[in-house]
Amino acid sequence: MDVLGYHEATKHSVASIQRGPHHLDWEIMPQPFKLYADPSAIPLPQDFTSAPRAVLAALADTGAAADDGPRLDRSALARLLYFSAGVLRRKTYPGGEIYFRAAACTGALYHIDVYLVCGALPDLDAGVYHFGPHDFALCRLRAGDHRAALVAAMAAEPAIAAAPVVALFATTFWRNAWKYQARAYRHAFWDAGTMIANLLAVAAAGALPARVVGGFVDDDLDRLLDLDTAREATIAAVALGRGAPVPPSAPPVAPLGLATVPPSAREVDYPAIRAAHAASSLAAASDVSAWRGTLAPRPFVAPAGEVVPLEPQLTVAAPVETVILSRGSTRAFARDAVPLSAAATILRVATRGIPADFTAPGAPLTDVYVIVHAVDGIAPGTYVLDRAGGALHRLRAGTFRREAGHLGLGQALPADAAFDVFWLSDLGPIVERFGDRGYRAAQLEAAIEAGKSYLAAYAVGIGATGLTFFDDDVTRFLSPHAAGKSVLFLMAFGRAERRPRQS
Repeated sequence: MDVLGYHEATKHSVASIQRGPHHLDWEIMPQPFKLYADPSAIPLPQDFTSAPRAVLAALADTGAAADDGPRLDRSALARLLYFSAGVLRRKTYPGGEIYFRAAACTGALYHIDVYLVCGALPDLDAGVYHFGPHDFALCRLRAGDHRAALVAAMAAEPAIAAAPVVALFATTFWRNAWKYQARAYRHAFWDAGTMIANLLAVAAAGALPARVVGGFVDDDLDRLLDLDTAREATIAAVALGRGAPVPPSAPPVAPLGLATVPPSAREVDYPAIRAAHAASSLAAASDVSAWRGTLAPRPFVAPAGEVVPLEPQLTVAAPVETVILSRGSTRAFARDAVPLSAAATILRVATRGIPADFTAPGAPLTDVYVIVHAVDGIAPGTYVLDRAGGALHRLRAGTFRREAGHLGLGQALPADAAFDVFWLSDLGPIVERFGDRGYRAAQLEAAIEAGKSYLAAYAVGIGATGLTFFDDDVTRFLSPHAAGKSVLFLMAFGRAERRPRQS
């Protein structure tokens, strides 16, 4: 199964939901952490200080740091890990404990793990490490400097070659498929993307260069992390810092066979996930070199409707760390209007571009559509974003709360929100340029921008939540402008309802 076949097979529709209702088996609900049976934990410090740069500037940063950034050590890594993948709060209830993490995750299932590959740091030996959010510690999997193996697997990507630390993101399929079945492969990139959005913002706040890398030889990284490739996969990398000396020859990568605690007593296999991952994998460094690059810049296709300039006028003094600590998923919206300045700030900050090996200025992989319900200064209707021009162009005027609720899988949240934002992509040209690997890149770009918009919303004082959707219904509703495009992400924004309305 290629990725376009996978995407088609995992679309939601009214018929698919009615035809195949999925009943959760709570007895095999997976645990939200990867646990090693015999860990050797290196505790991380928790005395964080906030970086001086304000949150909106950090979120809007496109990765153009001029120098090598601050020196990385355990304290710097602890800050980066805590505010991107850490457990911020815990709540005990009769059936167990809920963990509130720094970034949003589909179903709060937290199937993404972070690994670090680093050279020798002032207070941390060179090695390959797994980050444990449950105990806020690093578990060393391999000793020695293995960065040269990353350079080889990523076809000498310059950011990787110069980075003293590289963060690798991996998913355990079952830990999300328990609830979402085969659609969990989409969620791998959604949930890694929101974590990476946090990581990029925290790095930018501290003037630390960071670059997302999506091109690598999959088997080489999975082997380095000792993953069970029938159940786990590396899906993204982020180079952290710059100016590291050329890494020495990497030590041999022998199988480790490290025992882990099973996530649940029994698992259900979804072969479509493995098929999509295999189809989008790269087998050799030459494949990575051929894959790397961007789409040709696409001219914006402007509809004939009203144009609404987006002028972000808000300034927020809070640091990004404070905003991350305040973030949560809004459970109900109040249907109150939000200021144009808030909506403009969110849209502009989130869509400035991300530093990655598959993007370039003027060549995004996704298009942004908006359904406006209650934004002061914008007439209700549907719009498309002109990224370069910084404006919304109206597609259709009208009140579409009922339609938005349907598109968001029949939920009240997108109907009650002040505005809803959809990331769509024309996957055909992307797969033609990048091969099936382009599907991963498009999903990741949408998720990182959505993650940035999440934080931007809380920075300007409104709520937000990510949602799933009826795929083809969204495309039809936004057509003819969106004809042929696929929906990759949906975010709803608005003022939180303090007390749910009585029906």
